[in-house]
Amino acid sequence: MKKTLIGVLKVGVPLAIGVWLVFYFYDSLDPAQRGELFAAFGKADMRWLALATLVGWLSHVSRSWRWRYILEPIGFRPGFWNCYHAVMAGYFMNLFLPRAGEASRAVSLYRTEKVPFEQGFGTILAERAVDMLMLLGIAGATVLLQLEKLDLFKERIAAFRSSQGAAAESGTAWGAWIAAVLALAVLAGAYLLVTRPALRYRLQAVARGFSQGLGSVFRTKERAGFLLHTLLIWLAYIGMFTLGFHALPETSGVPMAGILAGFVAGAVGIVLVQGGIGVYPAFVALIVSMYMAAPDGGGYIRPEALAMGWLLWAAQTLMLIVLGGASLLLLAIKRPATA
Repeated sequence: MKKTLIGVLKVGVPLAIGVWLVFYFYDSLDPAQRGELFAAFGKADMRWLALATLVGWLSHVSRSWRWRYILEPIGFRPGFWNCYHAVMAGYFMNLFLPRAGEASRAVSLYRTEKVPFEQGFGTILAERAVDMLMLLGIAGATVLLQLEKLDLFKERIAAFRSSQGAAAESGTAWGAWIAAVLALAVLAGAYLLVTRPALRYRLQAVARGFSQGLGSVFRTKERAGFLLHTLLIWLAYIGMFTLGFHALPETSGVPMAGILAGFVAGAVGIVLVQGGIGVYPAFVALIVSMYMAAPDGGGYIRPEALAMGWLLWAAQTLMLIVLGGASLLLLAIKRPATA
C-alpha cells in the first residue's frame, strides 16, 4: 500500500504542478492581457511559431551536452538523458519557485548519477557565469550597432515608466523597503553563518564546488565542444526569437538590429519578473515598436509588436511546462543510481 501511494505521488505531483502552472500564469493575466494573447494567436502563422519553439528546445538539448563537458574534469561522466532531464526539470522548477531550478538540477543529477550536490551546483553556477558573459556581449554588440538610437531608447523607457502612473511614482518608496529587507536578510544570514557551523560548512562546500566548476571550464578536454555548444545555445535563443517574428506579417520586416534589441529587452523582462509574466511582452513590444511605423492612434507600442511578445512568451512558457514537466515526471519514477 505504501509503495503504491509513493508511486501515485511520484506521477501525480509533477502532473499537478504542471496543470497548476498553466492556470497560475493564465490567472495572472488581466482581462486586457488575455484578450491580447488570444488575438495574437488568432492571427499568427503557427508553423513559424512551432519552428521557433523547436529551435528553442534545441538550445536546451545543446545545454545538456555542454554540461557533460565540464563535469568530466571533476571526475564524472553522466549520461546525456540524465543531464537533459535535469536541465528541463530545472527550468520547470524555476517557473514554480523562482531560482529553484539550479538547485533542482544538482539534486536530480545526484539522484541519477551520484554527482555530489556541491560539485554539480558549482558547475551550474560556472555555466551561468559563462552565459552572463554571452548575454552582456550580445547586449554590448547590440548597443554598438545602433548608437544613434540610444537617446530614443532612453526616451521610450522614460515615457513607459511615466505611463504607469502612481505605480512608477511610488518606485522610490518601494526601493527603500526592498533595500531595508535586503539589509535585514544580510544581517540574518551573517548571524546564521556565525552561529551555525553546519550551515557555514555547507556554504563553504558550495563555494569550493563553484571554484571547481569554474576551473573545469578551462580544464575540460572538450574546449572546442564547450565553445561550440555555447555558441549554439545562444544562436538558438536568437534563432527562436527571429523565427517567431515571421509568425505575423506585420513583424516579419523588422530588421535584425530591432530583433536583437527586442531579444535583450525580453531577457531583462525574464530576469525582473518570475516567468516574465506581462513584463516580457511589454518590454519586447516597447523596443521593437521603434523599428516599425508609429501606431495610428498614437502611443509608443505597436499592437503587432505586443502580439509578437505574447506569442514568444507563451511558446517558451508552454514548452517549459510540457517538456520540463515530462522530465520531472520521468526523473520521479526513475530508480536512483546506487553508489
